[in-house]
Amino acid sequence: MKKRKIFTIAVIALLATTSIKAQEFSVNTDIVSSYVWRGTQYSGVSIQPTLQFSTGGFSIGSWGSAGFDGFLEMDLYAKYAFDFGLSLGLTDYYYPGSDYFDLSKASGAHGLELNLGYAVGGLSIGANYIFNEAGDAGTTGGDKYFELGYAFEKFSIFAGAGDGWHSTTGDFKLVNIGISSTKEIKITDTFSIPLKATAILNPATEQFMLVAGITL
Repeated sequence: MKKRKIFTIAVIALLATTSIKAQEFSVNTDIVSSYVWRGTQYSGVSIQPTLQFSTGGFSIGSWGSAGFDGFLEMDLYAKYAFDFGLSLGLTDYYYPGSDYFDLSKASGAHGLELNLGYAVGGLSIGANYIFNEAGDAGTTGGDKYFELGYAFEKFSIFAGAGDGWHSTTGDFKLVNIGISSTKEIKITDTFSIPLKATAILNPATEQFMLVAGITL
């Protein structure tokens, strides 16, 4: 009986430890030379913090961008990643300055987007769909964006196409082609800073952009 109790206590302790390890808060900040998203440049030098809570395959968090030129964005997101590579999520795009609780079509402050992703090996596929119309957020409802990417050993390539707020005309167009690479900059024996550089071409607007950033 005593051995059984000891075994039971050990199992409970192990499960509790596993549960604690599976739950994690993470905080990081990116500093980028310019804020470019899906082929469109929104601002210049920006600070972009992320706060996230994860447990198992589920994660919920907030991401923001504060440009030195005054541009502001604050997003909320929730995502569930399955073991076989599929992920499902919802993102709320909000731009400070608009009434946060305005959900109307004419001047709504939130763009709500469904996110579907699949990754296997180095291949990644993403499909995104805005399902609401919000005037201040710039969404028309039904906005779509698809992206295909592949990560090699030292660099990654990607291509994306979309309509609605992803295109200057609203028509479905190829808007985001690029290549990116990351390098660790060693500061001390125990501390290094990831440096990422991305070259981006938007064929629809005929704009070429080069973005560099570090993660703290």
